[in-house]
Amino acid sequence: MPRPGATELMYLAQVIATGRLMHQAGENRSFTGRAQARLSQLMGVEHAILVNSGTSALIVALKAAGIGPGDEVLVPAYTWVSTASAVLFVGAVPILVEIDESLTIDPDDLERKITRFSKAVVPVHMLNLVCDMERITDIAQRYNLVIVEDACQAAGAIYKGRRVGSIGHIGVFSFNHYKNLTSGEGGAVITRDSSLFRRATIYYDIGSFSKCYSDANLDFVGCNHRVSELTSAVLFAQLGKLDKHLARLRKRRRKNIDRFLATSGARLSPHHDPQSAVGLTFIFDSPEEARDYASRHPAITRISDINRHNYVSWLPVLQHCRADPRTDPFRSAGREIAYTRDACTKTLDILAKTCVIA
Repeated sequence: MPRPGATELMYLAQVIATGRLMHQAGENRSFTGRAQARLSQLMGVEHAILVNSGTSALIVALKAAGIGPGDEVLVPAYTWVSTASAVLFVGAVPILVEIDESLTIDPDDLERKITRFSKAVVPVHMLNLVCDMERITDIAQRYNLVIVEDACQAAGAIYKGRRVGSIGHIGVFSFNHYKNLTSGEGGAVITRDSSLFRRATIYYDIGSFSKCYSDANLDFVGCNHRVSELTSAVLFAQLGKLDKHLARLRKRRRKNIDRFLATSGARLSPHHDPQSAVGLTFIFDSPEEARDYASRHPAITRISDINRHNYVSWLPVLQHCRADPRTDPFRSAGREIAYTRDACTKTLDILAKTCVIA
């Protein structure tokens, strides 16, 4: 992430000086309005909404797409649990899909997992590694699926000339401490589709019905996923640093290929746009080789040892745990949907053989 510094401090001071710290999206001179405009321009889309987290962004995007009870949403077995949890929050059920060696959703398994209940797919660009969006788009078009593009870990990354997050019907970002952009916490929803944008606007701001940007024909009860002006001020500063940060990551990637790959005995993991690549992973022939190499190099981590992004660690999802069983999406689905630890064994094998530079 770009290190916060003097610019962020200056913008925060400006907000505090005004005494208006709350959400000010409807004002062009506000940091929220300016950050949304800058994000839209950077991503090449017409619409952007800042929200309070990447999880909220996923929920808002799914709600905007009309996903709800009885629907199935296809998600990769390797991602942060929010990808699957957000599906549950809107009343739908996540269907686990294998990844391939690129560490992104496997289009072949995606197509195998589609049923008559499938309504959306959430391709996730993990570790700045971009999904095969051409194949995913083709599959989505043939099966009439909404693409909710999860670019939470890849803000600004490029796939064949387009920014990730801008390729699907609607895209989402996270701006927490570990992402390409950081405002401490925060997220965003972007889209080219005016109808999706209106629905997202209504849902993310519970008071939207009383504001000029509401559409009376689409009004429904919303929620509150807004950001404050303080968060927006930090993000506005960070957005100005994004492309320089990505250029540094590309340079670092080239150096690390030469530094580690030649001595590791591994091969470079496949990438869906090598010319624009930011993320870097490499894969060994066996889990034991990957574990041994990582143990000897402090800068190297075997992916399977970062267990929190592995579907087997999503116990509340796997065990159908709900705060109130009466709101259980699995019950609403009206059919048996069970998860087991060996649901995606290909994914587990790939993660055990793949290493990333910390």
